[in-house]
Amino acid sequence: MNKAGRVPRGEARAQRIEAARSLVRHRGFAATSVDDLCAAAGVTKGAFFHHFASKEALGVALIDDWTQMTGAMFASHPYNTLPDPLDRVFGYIDLRRALLGQPVPEFSCVAGTTVQEAYETSIPIREAAERSVRSGFEHVRPHLAAALAAHPVPGVTAEGLAQQFQVATQGGIILAKALNDAAPAREAFDHLERYLRLLFGRPDP
Repeated sequence: MNKAGRVPRGEARAQRIEAARSLVRHRGFAATSVDDLCAAAGVTKGAFFHHFASKEALGVALIDDWTQMTGAMFASHPYNTLPDPLDRVFGYIDLRRALLGQPVPEFSCVAGTTVQEAYETSIPIREAAERSVRSGFEHVRPHLAAALAAHPVPGVTAEGLAQQFQVATQGGIILAKALNDAAPAREAFDHLERYLRLLFGRPDP
């Protein structure tokens, strides 16, 4: 804090985004009101609108923050240092499975949750979600590209496989929410790994 006892501007904004992240993951974006956000962050509406022009602006900031945070987490994980690109891909899947050990709201995707509710009513939020999903492609696409360069598979591209990873991720989360059980999400990654092992002729050890 500064001498006046106020939280610095950047830190205050981050606190509001953190509070919003928790609420949206538990309640959804549409069901989270500005009043809810202010109560969770312990601020007035005036303080909220000092940082965000609207709830939509917060939604965009929330998704962009999520993209940056998750991107840093995946980029710093040790699986990226494995010499075999296919082992890096399987390391990524292992990390995804490990995240499923948390309660469902804690492994849900902020971008996926928000865009399902607002993709048709908010172009800025949909575009932020697109940036986030495309960033998700990049967590694994370079490793897939390297694996395909070493072991070409006719008709298969790294971009297409990277998209399939997002299908497994987002689809698994939806199933986990609907069934209140992480097992279907875990099984989605199990099937994805089986497919890749068959595709690349890499037996499961």
